[in-house]
Amino acid sequence: MTTTTPNAARAGLPRGIWVLGFVSMLMDISSEMIHALLPVYLVTVLGASTLTVGFIEGIAEATASITKIFSGALSDWLGRRKLLAALGYGLAALTKPLFPLAPSVGWLVAARFIDRVGKGIRGAPRDALIADIAPPGLRGASFGLRQSLDTIGAFVGPLAAIGLMWWTADNFAAVFWVAVLPAFLSFGLIAMAVSEPAPDAARELTKNPLNTAAMRQLGPVYWRVVAIGAVFTLARFSEAFLILRAQNIGLNAMWVPAVLVLMNIAYALSAYPAGALSDRINRTALLALGLVFLAMADLALALLPNLAGLALGVALWGLHMGLTQGLLAALVADAAPPHLRGTAFGYFNLFTGLALLAASVIAGALWDAYGPAGTFFAGLGFALVSLVGLLAIGKRLAEDRN
Repeated sequence: MTTTTPNAARAGLPRGIWVLGFVSMLMDISSEMIHALLPVYLVTVLGASTLTVGFIEGIAEATASITKIFSGALSDWLGRRKLLAALGYGLAALTKPLFPLAPSVGWLVAARFIDRVGKGIRGAPRDALIADIAPPGLRGASFGLRQSLDTIGAFVGPLAAIGLMWWTADNFAAVFWVAVLPAFLSFGLIAMAVSEPAPDAARELTKNPLNTAAMRQLGPVYWRVVAIGAVFTLARFSEAFLILRAQNIGLNAMWVPAVLVLMNIAYALSAYPAGALSDRINRTALLALGLVFLAMADLALALLPNLAGLALGVALWGLHMGLTQGLLAALVADAAPPHLRGTAFGYFNLFTGLALLAASVIAGALWDAYGPAGTFFAGLGFALVSLVGLLAIGKRLAEDRN
């Protein structure tokens, strides 16, 4: 169990944690303005199937996850994090204009792919940088704060998309163009306002962070955390299916982004308190509660095909995210050796990204074959199986950490 020391609690969170949180927030405003509308744009404007949406979303996130393993290892090899994180944010900003310019599904796939490469380049080095900056007793709070600020962007973006869709009479391209601005502001902030800690002279550098010796150095506790993360992700497919569920029950295209607004409000309000609480109690107990919320969300979305059921399911989905995502990152930081933190976050995101690809493709296929209820009932089943697995693995994890 990780506890907050009195000195760390009095000192508060370092400035760099706040700045990285605002960097994430601005990029998420940009990304979610686009992603809140993209599934509907693909289906209604470009004529794509829901299976295609599931494949695009899954392959996009898997691309980001595969890229993270290499950027994370490179940050360990260099002993530096900021350069790679800034490069990833810059690439994502440069790809944003491709979304309004794309004339076909193929172009959108390419734009989404390159955008996720940028996410992959920045993800593991940024998380390792947070772990480097954060006091050990405030890791849960630090990752929770970044997640909360990131998620504020994730509901401000859809809110902006709603307003712009109303103002432009459902002009998708105009909304996509406005989304370019916060992306470039995000890049400017990390380039100018984030200071990386000076390298520790005694810190060990790894010549090849991706070899089997380095994998063994990560240790059994770390690999159990990876197993927990992969199992969780199998139970959680892309949020694109929440948007498609809203369209399925008859929500107007202008209001579809409200789904992500509600989900991310619940996410943002719960992520920091959950992270701070996890510094004081067993993290796996909160993870189990998060899976319970996911199971309840799937049940509501499967059985209640109306606005009230949609709102309930989406809010529970957001609470599940708040209780799990920052905590999993804190567990990785707890378990990984300091000189392999970038690699550790890279492997973690690789395996969870592959799980998300599988989950999203399965969800799309089930939707096409059995409708939305089939997709969400399958999600319920995966969530319950994951809960059983977490209770078994989590007990062993707690024993290893003591």
